[in-house]
Amino acid sequence: MSRLMISKRSVALVALMSASVAVSGCSTVSKLNPFGGKDKNKSTATQGQRISIIAFDQKVEASESLKGADFFLPDPVVQADWRLPGGNAEQSIEHVDAGKDFQIAWKHGFGKKGGRKFHVTAPPVSSGDRIYVMDGEADVVAMDAKTGSTIWRKDLRPAAGPTKKGGFLGLIPKKNDRLGFGGGVALGPDNKLYVASGFRFVAQIDAVTGNLGWTQPTSTPIHGAPTVVDGRVFVVSTDNELLTYAADSGTPGWTYQALSEPARILAASTPAVSGDTVVSGFASGELVALRATNGNDLWSEALSRASRTNALSEIRDIPGRPVIYKGDVFAVSHSGVFAATDLRTGQARWSLPVTAITTPWAAGDVVYVVDKAGQVICVSRENGSVYWLQDLNDSAKLTKKQKKKRAKHPRLWSTPILANGRLITVSSDGEAVALNAKTGAKEKTLKIGAPVLLNPIAVGNMIYLVTDDAELVAIR
Repeated sequence: MSRLMISKRSVALVALMSASVAVSGCSTVSKLNPFGGKDKNKSTATQGQRISIIAFDQKVEASESLKGADFFLPDPVVQADWRLPGGNAEQSIEHVDAGKDFQIAWKHGFGKKGGRKFHVTAPPVSSGDRIYVMDGEADVVAMDAKTGSTIWRKDLRPAAGPTKKGGFLGLIPKKNDRLGFGGGVALGPDNKLYVASGFRFVAQIDAVTGNLGWTQPTSTPIHGAPTVVDGRVFVVSTDNELLTYAADSGTPGWTYQALSEPARILAASTPAVSGDTVVSGFASGELVALRATNGNDLWSEALSRASRTNALSEIRDIPGRPVIYKGDVFAVSHSGVFAATDLRTGQARWSLPVTAITTPWAAGDVVYVVDKAGQVICVSRENGSVYWLQDLNDSAKLTKKQKKKRAKHPRLWSTPILANGRLITVSSDGEAVALNAKTGAKEKTLKIGAPVLLNPIAVGNMIYLVTDDAELVAIR
């Protein structure tokens, strides 16, 4: 595996990965199916589907007509649980009632922290009374939501030695058995925990006891969390393949192969599902909608600028989750396109030149996004006009030494959460900021004490964070 790091270890999730991380090939070539035979339902994207939709020289600016204008936000609601990384199958929770004091209640470590070889990539999920997390080495941990104490721990990392079939689950050679990191977790309505791993497997665990249900090997690593809905598990591999499994048995279902790409962002997307439509983003910059029952193609859109000026802008990845909200899909790419797309027709409603590795947050009349430069942008959900921008990395206040350090190690900000009228995001240098959701003004800051790159979640009156140091932090 080769990686080009664009910052220090604390921002390793934005490392660029070459296609050699996986046994991948051209998207038009059928891959080895480890479960026996070719999948007749597999769909393949074509190069002709990649259409750049935005010019490179555009930039985002606040609309003069919206300066000081008010907009609607729904009332905050207490969340009883948070079963998927985005809260629900559509990856869309409007406004939570949690974290009013914006103070740390407690923090507890749970496993292997991020480093040069391992990265914590799993946002927490919760059943209400428990928080489920995963460290950089495939240790899955159930923690008490009130105290942070460990309830059970399950080590899913492959054993060092060979099996009778010559590797982990008989699929991978011995030399690769313990090479991998990260992944994600999701909690199904059946009270089972579903795990996807960079160690090349998908698994089911009993959420109450931690006992292993089933395990299925994958031909390539998985760095994103699954989505579990209507008895199906959806997950995207590093080879740009959307995989599906039966939730009860782990039986493989249909697959979809997007365009192969030579490089990608280390963070990975999680599919969104609404009704019988699943929407997924890929490292190719493709945003694809498929029939959830059989994988049939519905529409595809390429979130890519018309021209690019440097090597990093060639990375088209959509590492954040697509968000389905009130009939639209909101997604943003590293290539510099933030777009609203009609879920039913696939028609682009509007687009903005935003480069990001985060997930948008939609609520009421607006949708928020945090870009790679540290700007928080509040956008009209209807037409893409910008209400306000807040630059969290304002260099005007930095000393010359600080500017030099920031240029070498850029400060990144997480996917935000809307809580009690404040938009909260956390940085790679361990600072949480609460902004006024209507104006963008800074209201509070909080020192977390460790880098945070994963989105916060909210359960009950608490906001929970997972740090790059494998700590669970509760904010009351």
